[in-house]
Amino acid sequence: MKQYHVVAAVITRENERGEIEVFCAQRPGPKSGCCSDETCYKWEFPGGKIEAGETPSQALQREIREELNACIEVGNCIITVQHQYQECSITLDAFFCTLLSKHITLKEHVDAQWTSPKNLQSLSWAAADIPVAAKVARLLAQR
Repeated sequence: MKQYHVVAAVITRENERGEIEVFCAQRPGPKSGCCSDETCYKWEFPGGKIEAGETPSQALQREIREELNACIEVGNCIITVQHQYQECSITLDAFFCTLLSKHITLKEHVDAQWTSPKNLQSLSWAAADIPVAAKVARLLAQR
């Protein structure tokens, strides 16, 4: 069984009311690659696989450029999740990130939204992202 090391960007911003919002992206339908059937149309924190020679931060910056046509600043690691899908096993490192670009363009995802931390649990997350969403909601509720 294949093992992948992946990174995810938990991009946050302050809205016009001074409230924190979190960027969430909806995965596309079936396509080739690890775990696609189990994650079709599920919500995730964007990111992807770490390539040979990349640090997690470099991989996350590259993935966000490729998936969202945007630049980010990578902050602290929030959580590391080990998850076993039917077709593969992943180690997912999630990081708080700040959006440096003015706009996001969805290149791979079918939908996206900015949501409040308290609404994170209402989305249908990809299984590996569930513990990330729960921890982010707890951490941001303390702010």
